[in-house]
Amino acid sequence: MLDRTAYLALDASSLPRRLGGRPELLDRLGPAEAWQVREVGDGNLNLVFIVEGPKGSVVVKQALPYARVVGESWPMSLDRAFFEHEALSRLGARDPGRTPELLFFDPAQAMLAMEHLTPHKVARRAFMAGEELPLLGTHLGLYLARTLFRGSDWSMPTTARKADLALFAGNAELAGITEELVFSDPFKAAPLNRHTPGLDDIASAFRADRPLKLAAVEMKARFATCAETLLHGDLHTGSVMATPTDTRVIDAEFALYGPMGFDVGVCLANLWMAAFAQEGHRADARAAGAYCEFLLATAGILWRTFEAEFSRLWAHERTGILGGSDLFDAQGDEAGTKVALATHLASVWQDALGFAGMEISRRILGLAHIAEFETIADIGLRGRLERRTLAFGRHLALNRRQIPSIEAANLLAETQRARP
Repeated sequence: MLDRTAYLALDASSLPRRLGGRPELLDRLGPAEAWQVREVGDGNLNLVFIVEGPKGSVVVKQALPYARVVGESWPMSLDRAFFEHEALSRLGARDPGRTPELLFFDPAQAMLAMEHLTPHKVARRAFMAGEELPLLGTHLGLYLARTLFRGSDWSMPTTARKADLALFAGNAELAGITEELVFSDPFKAAPLNRHTPGLDDIASAFRADRPLKLAAVEMKARFATCAETLLHGDLHTGSVMATPTDTRVIDAEFALYGPMGFDVGVCLANLWMAAFAQEGHRADARAAGAYCEFLLATAGILWRTFEAEFSRLWAHERTGILGGSDLFDAQGDEAGTKVALATHLASVWQDALGFAGMEISRRILGLAHIAEFETIADIGLRGRLERRTLAFGRHLALNRRQIPSIEAANLLAETQRARP
């Protein structure tokens, strides 16, 4: 057992004193007496500090022994910092340059130091400001294909993959949070649920919606039992930092083994929700529509890039126990290989739609909401936009087997968004 009796939460004043002897930081920042520290964490769980010195800047992240979004009444294990470090190490190796550089990890203090991404902006904030990120869809599509494929039995040596599966099974606390907050709480009267005033009727309707609850049970079963690959586990657009030319993925403490479609679906859902929210951030209807088109186009690029890169990896890196080379390639059955790939991609797509529907429901009716909606001051407008989004999410969850393509899904989003 790790001895954490000396654990002490950082603050802006104590950080230089406590970390000023670390060579990794001194090399990046310069002498500790010249450091400037500010706490910038706006997430649900952790402390996050930007530390600036004469030579440069870094980010220091520390887990708290409780969920920050609720407070000390919700105690949490500090082990999530270990799993984040292990996950970022693996995900970064599987798609080099798409995660921040790690500088050090202090397990006793549940503390991680990493590259300060600048001038990167949280993608969610960029969407609210109307900034276009032309390479975001391509970068995320490549990241998803490479990390999901290379962390699976399609690619990894079986002993290494099973060792990782056993390791990340230890992140059970955060997996349990996902299972409850995403797949259960939005569809029952959970104590921590909240929603925009005026949505009582639709919240009640979702709790009484048997087909939707059956879909939630099915998607929860997929999430809990289908250990296909190492997932980021929380790949919303608040976990993405970007510039017009670069994209990075951060905040991997929810990492676990699960179905490929989960990371894909959560990412797509957050792009779709941002599109639905645009009317609340653009006074001009034409500007809102144009930015919505950009977001839907980004979702399309993400999925098409994912398909293409996954197919390329399938052709060139399919060396794991699920590769099927002995059944198809060795027997010259190229058509069989193509059918196996198409079948798997169809399964990922269906899962992604189902998980997207769950993510949309929980972000409006559950505990953890998104800033795109929460910052709309006009409560009536916010409620109208959230109603449209919930209808879209419900359609995705219930009809995931009948929506054939990203183009069809985007058309549904645009049609639903335009409704009164």
